[in-house]
Amino acid sequence: MANNQISVDDSQIPANIAFSKSFNVAVPLIDRHLDEGRGDKIAIQGDFGTVSYAQLAENVNRCGNALASLGLAGGDRVLMMVKDCPEFFYIFWSAIKAGFVPVPLNTLLRANDYQFMIEDSGCAAVIYSPEYAGEVEPALASGNRKPDHVLLTEGADSISALMADASGNLEAAPARADDDCFWLYSSGSTGRPKGTVHAHKDIPVTCIHYAVGVLDMTEDDICFSAAKLFFAYGLGNAMTFPLWVGATAVLSALPPSPAMTFEVIEKNKATLYFGVPTLYAAQLQVMESNMPDLSSVRACVSAGEALPGDILRRWKDKTGGAILDGIGSTEILHIFISNAADDVKPGASGRIVPGYDAKIIGEDDAVLSQGESGALWIKGGSIAKYYWNNPEKTAATMQGDWINTGDTYYQDEDGYFVYCGRNDDMMKVGGIWCSPFEIEAKLIEHPAVLEAAVVARADDDELIKPEAFIIVADGATGDDALAGELLEHCKDGLARYKYPRWFNFVDELPKTATGKIQRFRLRG
Repeated sequence: MANNQISVDDSQIPANIAFSKSFNVAVPLIDRHLDEGRGDKIAIQGDFGTVSYAQLAENVNRCGNALASLGLAGGDRVLMMVKDCPEFFYIFWSAIKAGFVPVPLNTLLRANDYQFMIEDSGCAAVIYSPEYAGEVEPALASGNRKPDHVLLTEGADSISALMADASGNLEAAPARADDDCFWLYSSGSTGRPKGTVHAHKDIPVTCIHYAVGVLDMTEDDICFSAAKLFFAYGLGNAMTFPLWVGATAVLSALPPSPAMTFEVIEKNKATLYFGVPTLYAAQLQVMESNMPDLSSVRACVSAGEALPGDILRRWKDKTGGAILDGIGSTEILHIFISNAADDVKPGASGRIVPGYDAKIIGEDDAVLSQGESGALWIKGGSIAKYYWNNPEKTAATMQGDWINTGDTYYQDEDGYFVYCGRNDDMMKVGGIWCSPFEIEAKLIEHPAVLEAAVVARADDDELIKPEAFIIVADGATGDDALAGELLEHCKDGLARYKYPRWFNFVDELPKTATGKIQRFRLRG
């Protein structure tokens, strides 16, 4: 097999994947499209205009040469605080192609977060969009360690200026499929984010098993992800998946909202839409008075947090189409359990994606039987290599070919995996394990509830009981009367020990960038 090649045998399920001895993933994701005649095809589009596959390849090469001109060494980390725009593609892929390691960061973070990641990563360079200067520059000024190179994405002193004078030709740096390729910092649903190190092979594995194997993506698709590029879910949806099949990615730097997402879908005739449960809930609320044109969309996908069955049912009633819920993680790079177009079960995360294996582990480390809830462990070809600078967490989470996801699940009688909550979020009420997600899903069924989060709280007798935090829907009032209604609502379908004992009405819930509720912040 020639260098930088992938062999895919899709005559079997899952597809068998083999990599050439020398393998830099930027070649099949970027350069291959020129060889296959897609140079003039649109790779990226948005309010900025369009970028063809030929333009993308040239700009990746120019950016790689620009980075090399700074004197970076192979393996040096390049931190990216970059909005969803073509420059994100250029920086990410050029770093990989030139032998450096891109590290996209959450653009919603604050200066102290960036300071931690700059110091933790030992990065050689920081590149950021001007919009984030208010947080990035204080982080750079206050930290104990300064990267050698700091560049904006645009303007006089920027990576774009360096690119203008750089060559449009670049040979891919030698690499192997298992070599370090890029990092993503975990979203920190339970604490400090961790630098998660992925290999070159991990990107094609997710593309082949999920994008093609589950979503049937082709070069005719137009992909729009409300979830941003800086974390694993968005990185796949809006960049690696479309680049793998030769499709078109639609980007918007605006914060995701129902109005923004509907406008982008309608304007670009998106065929695949990727959202998160909280956004789908907000979109449904808007649909009550203003129904958008979603006729171009052939599939909707949800991840980040488990999708309540009621939201799926309401979405299908409104649009005629289902939402394909699934579960992924930063460590596994994308979705590894999912519903499929012809196999959707409301309230379940779906079945294991072919190419991955799952097991559910109990407190005594024994593999549990169907119907028993425990820790979800996953095996597959896209699992991260290790956590940077954190051997203890690496050893605890990644054991052999398996990884502990940190989620509690059970497999029902039909073989679907059902989410119960994060392992740390499970509560024992009256000696019985209780899932906060089950209670939240029941609360969301009430028309006055937009979002809900449930945590454990000790009562006056120091006994654990469920406590609910509620964001009310438009037109509803969070008061004692509604609390009484919600309690009666919970009594219809939930066991007595699962009833919330306290109701708190709040304006917002603490979440990660992926939309996961940070319940530990509510526990105080």
